Amino acid sequence: MQKRILITGAAGYIGGLLGERLARENEVSGVDIRAGKNVFPLEVMDVRDPALADLMQQKGITHVVHLASILQPGPDRQRDYDIDVNGTRNVLEACVKAGVKHLTYTSSGAAYGYYADNPDWIDETDALRGNPEFSYSDHKRQIEEMLAAYRRQHPSLQQLVFRPGTILGANTDNLITNLFKKNQLLAVRGSASPFVFIWDQDVLNAIELGIERDSIGIFNMAGDGALSMDEIGAILHKPVLHVPAGLIAAGLALGNFLKLTRYGPEQVNFLRYRPVLSNRRLKEEFGYRPSKTSEDTFRFFARHALGAPL
Repeated sequence: MQKRILITGAAGYIGGLLGERLARENEVSGVDIRAGKNVFPLEVMDVRDPALADLMQQKGITHVVHLASILQPGPDRQRDYDIDVNGTRNVLEACVKAGVKHLTYTSSGAAYGYYADNPDWIDETDALRGNPEFSYSDHKRQIEEMLAAYRRQHPSLQQLVFRPGTILGANTDNLITNLFKKNQLLAVRGSASPFVFIWDQDVLNAIELGIERDSIGIFNMAGDGALSMDEIGAILHKPVLHVPAGLIAAGLALGNFLKLTRYGPEQVNFLRYRPVLSNRRLKEEFGYRPSKTSEDTFRFFARHALGAPL
C-alpha cells in the first residue's frame, strides 16, 4: 500500500534527498520555512504553525519524517528553543490530530551529553543528560523526553527515533567540519575525544528502510569504529596541537569577552567529552549495517569536500 509521507525540513540537504528517494514509491510532500528545488510538492510553512494539522489531514498523511531543527544555534536561544522544542510539540500534536500512523524523528547523539563519565561506547539505554550550556544538546534531550511522553499517551502514533553521530557526505559544511579545514587541528590534551561518523547515504538508507517496514524503536546511527583527532590529523596530513583544557577555556572566555567569538569556555567539553555511539542495536535489532565505517566516511568526506590527498 502506498504511503503518504510528509517531511519537515524538506528543503534541507537530507530532507531533499530523502524526499526524492521516497517519492519513487510513495506520495511525498514537504514543509519548510523556505522554498526548495524539490521534485516533490513543498509548502512554505513553519513547523510551529497550527495549520500543520490541517495540511496533514488534507493530504491524508500516514507517515511523518521530522527533520526540521536548528543545526547551528544563533544568539537568540529562546527563538531556537521555540523552533526546536515547541515546533516539535506542534508536529506531534498535528500528527495525533490528523491520525498519522508513524513518525520518524532524527534526534542526535548530542542528546546523551558531553560528560567525563560517559561510557566508552554509549548504548541506547544509557541516560539522556544533554548539556544545558549547549542549546542543541539540551533541546534534543528535551524533545526526546517529550517523545517518550507521547509514546505513553498516544501509542497509536508509532515512533522511530534515530540518534546520529556526526553526519558527513561529499558536500557537508557546518561548524564541526570547520574544525577539519584549519591548517592545524586542535585537540584537548589528555583526551582522545574520538568522533563517530555516519555517511549521509547510510542515514538516508536507514530512514527509508524504517518507513518501508514501519519500524519502531530508538537507534544510534554511526559507522563502525571511531577516530581520534590524532587519527583525523594523520588522514588529512595536518599537525594536531594538543592544548590543556584550561588554556582553551581561558582563550574562549577572552574571545567571547572581546566579542571575537560567540562561544564561551563551556565549549571545551564539546571537544573533550564527545559521546561515542555504539551501533550494535542498529545492526542487530533494526537490521541495518552501515556501508561505511567511521573511517571510511571521514576519508570520503575528506576526499570530496576538502580535496585532501588520500
